[in-house]
Amino acid sequence: MQRKFAVCYNTDMPKLVDHSERKSHIAEATWRVILKEGMKGATVRKIAQEAGVSLGALRHYFTTQHELLAFAMKLVSDRANARIRDVMALGLPPKELVTRVLMELLPLDENSMAEMEVWFAFVFHHKYAGEDYGGLNDGIYPGIVNLLGHLKKEGLLREELDMDIEAERLYALLDGLALHALLEPKRLDRERILRVLHSHMDSICRE
Repeated sequence: MQRKFAVCYNTDMPKLVDHSERKSHIAEATWRVILKEGMKGATVRKIAQEAGVSLGALRHYFTTQHELLAFAMKLVSDRANARIRDVMALGLPPKELVTRVLMELLPLDENSMAEMEVWFAFVFHHKYAGEDYGGLNDGIYPGIVNLLGHLKKEGLLREELDMDIEAERLYALLDGLALHALLEPKRLDRERILRVLHSHMDSICRE
């Protein structure tokens, strides 16, 4: 006689944990602690409390504080790069495309402002703590070189421009706008940042 088996599903079974999502959750908690208390206040205990996890659970994902901070810093860069990839996929005209990509590197809203503040906190912490961390290279300068190369290939840059100097100038402009926006957000608001960026793009591109 053929037997029939009934499959029972236990609705009380724990949900599977998305480890990548959990690590990102802890990294975001790290950002919040840094924004409130600075890098010195970003202890493992405070981060675990902010993330709503036990110390044991946190150490399951990050065995050292350095590993946690390195991941949290990389997540800032990864999310900016993800937004840039989304812009690149829009099929925009070259000048508009480059401008939109550069906008993703500037603190133009609350989220990007927080990311930028955390990034600068990481940069200065590692610089003055004397820690060796190769992740400080954010890849922005090579990206700027590529963006300018794209404009030149499309015949949009002014002929007299020195590409090497222009790359440094644009890199300095982005860092300067970002830092000043953090220090003086009321003076250098979103509208003013965009006006400066568009003015610079007009100055290096053909009419």
